[in-house]
Amino acid sequence: MKKRLLTPLFAVTALAVHAQSVTVTGRVLGAQGEALPGATVLERGTTNGTATGANGDFSLSVAPTATITVQAIGFAAQQIPLNGRTRLDVRLVTSATDLGDVVVTGSRVTEGRSNVLTTAPVDVISAREIKAFAQTDVSQVLTYAAPSFQSSRQSISDGTDFVDPASLRGLGPDQVLVLVNGKRRHNSALVNINGTIGRGSVGTDLNVIPTASIKRIEVLRDGAAALYGSDAIAGVINIQLKDDSTGVSSSALYGQTTQRDGKTEQVDFNVGIGLNKRGFLDLSGQFLNRAYTDRGFTDQAPLIYLGNNGGNYPASATTEQSRRDLKAQDDALVAQNGFDRNDLRVGQSATRNFGGFLNGGYRLGGGYELYVSGGASYRTGRGSGFNRLPNQATQSDLNLFPNGFLPFINTTIYDQSAIVGVRNNFAGFAVDLSNTFGRNELAYNVDNSVNASLPQDANLVGVNPTSFYAGRLAFLQNTTNLGFSRRFIEVGPLANLNVAFGGEFRYDNFLIGKGEYASYINGGRTVNGGPAASGSQVFPGYQPQDEVNKGRTNVAGYLDLESDITDKLLIHAAGRAERYSDFGGNVSGQVGLRYSIVDAVALRGSLGNGFRAPSLQQRYFTNTSTQFVSGVANQVLTVNNDNPIVRNSYAAGGTGQQGFGVEPLRQEKSTNYGVGVTGKAGGFTLTADAYLIDIKDRIVLSAQFTRTNPTVNAILGTLPVSRVQFFANAVNTRTKGVDVVLNERLPLGDKSRLVLTAAANFNQTVVTNFNSSSATVNNDQTAGTSNLQNTLFDRAQRTRLESGNPRSKIALSAAYTFGIFGIEGRSVRFGEIKTADADPARAFLDQTFSAKWITDLTLSAQVAKQVGLIIGVNNLFNVYPDQLIVNPRNNATNFSVDPNLSYNSGLDNSNRGRFLYSANQFGFNGAYYFARVNITL
Repeated sequence: MKKRLLTPLFAVTALAVHAQSVTVTGRVLGAQGEALPGATVLERGTTNGTATGANGDFSLSVAPTATITVQAIGFAAQQIPLNGRTRLDVRLVTSATDLGDVVVTGSRVTEGRSNVLTTAPVDVISAREIKAFAQTDVSQVLTYAAPSFQSSRQSISDGTDFVDPASLRGLGPDQVLVLVNGKRRHNSALVNINGTIGRGSVGTDLNVIPTASIKRIEVLRDGAAALYGSDAIAGVINIQLKDDSTGVSSSALYGQTTQRDGKTEQVDFNVGIGLNKRGFLDLSGQFLNRAYTDRGFTDQAPLIYLGNNGGNYPASATTEQSRRDLKAQDDALVAQNGFDRNDLRVGQSATRNFGGFLNGGYRLGGGYELYVSGGASYRTGRGSGFNRLPNQATQSDLNLFPNGFLPFINTTIYDQSAIVGVRNNFAGFAVDLSNTFGRNELAYNVDNSVNASLPQDANLVGVNPTSFYAGRLAFLQNTTNLGFSRRFIEVGPLANLNVAFGGEFRYDNFLIGKGEYASYINGGRTVNGGPAASGSQVFPGYQPQDEVNKGRTNVAGYLDLESDITDKLLIHAAGRAERYSDFGGNVSGQVGLRYSIVDAVALRGSLGNGFRAPSLQQRYFTNTSTQFVSGVANQVLTVNNDNPIVRNSYAAGGTGQQGFGVEPLRQEKSTNYGVGVTGKAGGFTLTADAYLIDIKDRIVLSAQFTRTNPTVNAILGTLPVSRVQFFANAVNTRTKGVDVVLNERLPLGDKSRLVLTAAANFNQTVVTNFNSSSATVNNDQTAGTSNLQNTLFDRAQRTRLESGNPRSKIALSAAYTFGIFGIEGRSVRFGEIKTADADPARAFLDQTFSAKWITDLTLSAQVAKQVGLIIGVNNLFNVYPDQLIVNPRNNATNFSVDPNLSYNSGLDNSNRGRFLYSANQFGFNGAYYFARVNITL
């Protein structure tokens, strides 16, 4: 009986729902009659909408009384009431003022401006561009799409293998600010202490954000500390999450290199949900599985089993024949034991990432709008260290690993973020109250390794550990913002004036958690009277004395003014005052203007000062590790800036803990200058912007101070360490450059169009001053590389800072569509980079790596309205960087006993001939083929 009553009820309900909506179909064309795929069709006042297909067609279910909004980049939007129609064929006209993407980054005006109408340069990378090629994470997308941005995956560099260091305009990872939906995003927990780009810096992990959740990325190429606060010296990256999607879209990608490694599997999705015409909810997720790559070469150590530490000939092998005989015996053991001389894994790490994001808004009534966004990701990674040969007794346990071992660092990165806010209008002001929370944690585990200092015996096999929990780093940030903005019309002589002001309160916290006991303990084992290496090999665990749990607060206020003084002149001014609880305050200001010479051409420029607060990681990171230098074990102490070793003064023969007399870390301060020109005509746009950035008191991580310097020996005293390094405000730098971007959209008929882009960045950074505040460092008269000034900032660090990233990058791209088919090509020229040895006497190891072009190509087909296919190749011509110089004496078949000709692996940087590429231009994976399917429902 109930079923009989429910059936007509369902039928009536279905008829009512059907009566409340109609299906509208149609086609969107450009000014020349060309189809416009990707144009947006929305039911005005709702989040109900769709995008046009390859032929510009669409279908959308709407209310019978709806007004339809149709818009596409480069064309004027149209509002079309249905008035009973169910078919709309729309022809958009080229807009005289909307030739660029509308951006919101770099200003607090109530309405966005085209990126050719702003006072500062802004790049816009759309969701379509993100999906056009095979880059699967945000940092790699930006590296190829925005010439001023640079990031490359590192190899055998501990945590930096898993968190890509990135730079904007040639500056450091911590000198660019990242926003999500205009709100500050938290940094990574990792401080980069290895010899890679960004050494000593703390960046933001862009790769935890699923690309499926991104509507567009805006890259502001201008100092913006006066607008957004600390870190924005080089510029700002603002990731705008999707907020206008409807239905379900998903994609799946598979690819691998021509060497049959680096296999990548990615699946992502996005779901847009309308909330009763009062709001929206956008859900996105991503799974990414990326395998390792290996571009290591054959180990050139002469002896694997019978040699001294590092594979050298023993002192007893004094003739060429004795060395040949010993080598033959060792080769027999290599064959017998199946030892592979390709014993090092050089390339990208393996990683697996699960991530999800949401973005939503809801009108509550009374003018209130609630918004929320955030996400979580869980990423695991696995990367190798340097292998241990069976003849390296101080680092091995031959009972556990008779053929040596290749240790692995396994990381687990947890990242969570949430933005919650409410907006309304009061007294004509738009008021925005929000709270932004973020946390990043990196946990280390080591496996296929040993603690060589523990007692060794065949009976301990299965007892001595081969895997270790080595500790964790965590960073937390919580930011509360209250902002007011209002656009005034006809204010005195001004046609309009946009006023924005507000305040911010931020709390930061940094934590180091210790590893398990076996990961750091010295078990007391000795080898030939000397100590064996303590702690887990490749990454000793954080010790109890390394543990940190430190926090700080920041209070800030800002004022932002912008006005179209005349029809031709736009002026923008901003100021910001901040005060940190741990080092004091700072005031920043900026002024920018844009002047239209004629309708199609304008000049723009900016002048401002900025700052970057020392991160908590730089202030408080500390650890002790065993590092081998020329086969000798060294206990290396990385000590935080507050430690007496750094802070106390030094007096010859003095008592108590002696120190280097270095001042507390203070903020880096910058002055930014910019001038540019913009132009537009038809579908063509041009921007060219020059910049100059002076930075005072840049924070660097010193090289390792050694006991060979008498002052260092006195400072370290009886501490069980042989080397020490620390952070200091050591140098001033000047960065100058120019960015050029040209775009052309060419309709070629009813079914085809061509989009051309050329973009370039040219930059140069030079160290203008060494400005140590320590008399102990500055007055040291020690000769050679152990001189304290040289160690604080040596020539290797200087070259990495000045020339470690490409000094130029040029990107050329073309995208052609014809009906359902498309072809897109892109070629990026990565400029030259340089490396240098820390010791001037070894300048023969300095090397310049020449510029290279990397070409990507994709073919696409919209095989059905809901299904699109893309196949393509990255690095089409299989280009690799120049190889590192290898000295002829670094050769396993060098049997000479002449000390000037004999085997010597220390005469080059190839690590016994195995590590032959630098990662800092574009990596060294070679050609990569992929296929992607996109589905929209």
